[in-house]
Amino acid sequence: MSAVAEKIDLDHLRKWIGKTQQASDIVTEQLTKALRSTLFLDIGAPKTGDAAPHTVHWCLAQPVAAMNALGPDGHAARGEFLPPVPLQRRMWAGGELQFLDTLRVGDAVTRSSKISDVTMKTGSTGTLCFVSVEHTITTPRGVAIKERQDLVYRDVAKGEQKPAAAPPPPPKAQHSETHMADPVLLFRYSALTFNGHRIHYDRDYVTKVEGYPGLVFHGPLQAALLVELAAKLHDGKAPLRFSYRGVQPLFDGAEFSVNANGGGAELWSANNASTPTMKATANW
Repeated sequence: MSAVAEKIDLDHLRKWIGKTQQASDIVTEQLTKALRSTLFLDIGAPKTGDAAPHTVHWCLAQPVAAMNALGPDGHAARGEFLPPVPLQRRMWAGGELQFLDTLRVGDAVTRSSKISDVTMKTGSTGTLCFVSVEHTITTPRGVAIKERQDLVYRDVAKGEQKPAAAPPPPPKAQHSETHMADPVLLFRYSALTFNGHRIHYDRDYVTKVEGYPGLVFHGPLQAALLVELAAKLHDGKAPLRFSYRGVQPLFDGAEFSVNANGGGAELWSANNASTPTMKATANW
């Protein structure tokens, strides 16, 4: 355990539990087209009232920090809404979505957020700090989405990062789509979500500073693709509940797949070696 990890004051960080934040935005035609294209959907000609991709809320009302308020990894400094976890590496670990209504072009959307938990544990990479955030997404029609988002912070590891031990091979997929994980795809999603995290676009940073072998594929982008695959298997209807967790990083430079069994009840993304990188379950 590093000196930084040893000095973490969990009681202090847990004082952020209950802290709230609210932000608003509008689902536009342009955003809908751009996200559809990035999720390998038919772009079409969206107009007011048309359904946006099911996870369009991840592109809306994202926090905006001044350039001089960013840390070396491209994230905004912590300590305001998110607790000031001193561990330097941050990732989106997983979460759960409840889809109650469809977000549509022209909708005025409000996101109400609350820190719901802060915990620590020791894993194979050292000390980990988990921060759970609850979001409620509403429109004038009422609640559209309820979400729990799990963030994980870890200490700076020494040397090149090695993938976690591979889980058992998945069953043969009944439904599968294959795409290329290239820098343009990752750039587009970073731009749509106003995500400045350098692991997704800065190859020198991610390989020389964080020690990964390539650009890191966004966790929410994998989840978004899995949600859309699940919806395709149910005539476009999003699952009532969708739970997902990252199991190991996915990197650029090769094909990846999104897969489903059981009519979309069991889903996973996988790298070009067919090793799962995210697992999810869905129910309607």
